[in-house]
Amino acid sequence: LSKCTAVSHNDSLINVIDTPGHADFGAEVERVMAMVDGAVLVVDANEGPMPQTKFVLAKAIARGFTPILVINKVDRPNATPDLAHSAVFDLLVSLDASDAQLDFPVLFASAREGWAVHDLDAASPRDSLIPLLDTILEHVPPPASPADRAKPFSMLVAMIERDPFLGRLVTGRVVTGAIAPNDAVNVLRGPSGGAPGKGRVTKIMAPRGVSRVAMDGAEAGDIALLAGIDANVGDTVAADGVTEALVAPVVDPPTVAVRFSVNDSPFKSKDGTVLTSKKLAEKLFLEAESNVSIRVEQSENRDSLEVHGRGELQLSILIEKLRREGYEFLVSPPRVLFKEDGKLEPFEEVIIEVDEEYAGAIIDKISQRMGETQDVSPLKGGRSKLKFLAPSRGLIGYRSIFMQDTRGTGVMYHTFSEYRPHVGPIGQSRNGVLVSMAEGKASEYALGPLEARGQMFIAPGDDVYAGMIFGENNRSEDLDCNPAKAKEVTNIRVVFVEAKSRLSPPRPLTLEAAIGYIQPDELIEVTPKRIRLRKAILDPKLRQAASKKRSKN
Repeated sequence: LSKCTAVSHNDSLINVIDTPGHADFGAEVERVMAMVDGAVLVVDANEGPMPQTKFVLAKAIARGFTPILVINKVDRPNATPDLAHSAVFDLLVSLDASDAQLDFPVLFASAREGWAVHDLDAASPRDSLIPLLDTILEHVPPPASPADRAKPFSMLVAMIERDPFLGRLVTGRVVTGAIAPNDAVNVLRGPSGGAPGKGRVTKIMAPRGVSRVAMDGAEAGDIALLAGIDANVGDTVAADGVTEALVAPVVDPPTVAVRFSVNDSPFKSKDGTVLTSKKLAEKLFLEAESNVSIRVEQSENRDSLEVHGRGELQLSILIEKLRREGYEFLVSPPRVLFKEDGKLEPFEEVIIEVDEEYAGAIIDKISQRMGETQDVSPLKGGRSKLKFLAPSRGLIGYRSIFMQDTRGTGVMYHTFSEYRPHVGPIGQSRNGVLVSMAEGKASEYALGPLEARGQMFIAPGDDVYAGMIFGENNRSEDLDCNPAKAKEVTNIRVVFVEAKSRLSPPRPLTLEAAIGYIQPDELIEVTPKRIRLRKAILDPKLRQAASKKRSKN
């Protein structure tokens, strides 16, 4: 998430906001753009600008900022700062930057060693980051004028968090006027809607370094945290008499949705401490308050909640956060959100760097997922750079396949591009699964013969229940079997030593892999200690009847 800090330099206070680079967290970038007057673009001297760089930089260019380019890691032996500089210039040209924006300042830096310089060839000392701070003061305009300070107080809320002692804290940039503790304010609603509210500021804080300090007041240009105000992201906090809200930045809509529901498996409540739908709903709605790119909708019968987000990464981080706090729940497969009754679907720009020997397989797999190959270019060291435009639903679950096809040597980035006409159905890309028929502990005696049927997700001694998925079948259909079957014990003595079977290691099942793996009739069981896959209908007879009904329809 975006984080604020401030540093002092030459009698000036420089407010700094660090934003995430991944497109799934684009709302973090969009909502803080109104708080800043400039941008520092940090690029790796070897890798150059990445796909995420294009997304974040496009937002800054649209705001009219001239970026300050910092090419980092120039101390590495494989650094190519000149190529990185040229790549950033080409990127700005592709984003329709103005002539003034193309004339951007450049610094070369090593963050690990703590220095920055304007020219690598010059004999300037490499001992501090003062050249970077001087460049910021020179090119970034001051945040407020005397006229702004004379106007009534107004602030646009950009972030929300909760403090165990102060309650809700709203963070934003003071646009006009000044504020002091115990001042009464109005809350003018933004995109969230609702009736205007009133409040009284109980405390004012400001970020300084890695901590926060209490302040006697804040004025135009300051980034402040106000306690005692009931406001949401995009709302305007203003003095009495102000009736017009500030313009809130437009946030791109979510593209992916998953459904959260209460865990109803036979192993429910064994690991988690927060189990009810009421507590789950309270937590998700609380997350939606502070993260404007997440939307939460409750079902009609109030037994599940649908969460809309920007991508698999954002949703997986939300799920991981909940499980670490003791929540236990079920998650449905992700589905893509269409526009205009399914006529338009989101497409993503995909950039892949792989060894040349794997390029053909990657192009073939993405083509099967309705992706279009836009560019293939060679790189140093026998590697290739591939560029695609693919539908978002075609990329769901592809990362694990990509890592297998490239033997873990490939690098893949993707970011939202645009909505385009629906390209039709995407074929089945996964085999069937091995589904448990019984409850108990998996035994080596049962898993040994089943290894010929497919790959296991569990090891001997793991708990299983009826309807739980414990492996992937070698064929396309699902297979019901008993992984908990134990060897029958008799009172007949034998004189020979039985040879023990050696099982292959099970495939590790991470949360990200599980989200992309499951099919529409399957669910992820998330607990603080375990991630399990299961069928939505646990009973095999009912599951078979539902499958026949779907095939008839």
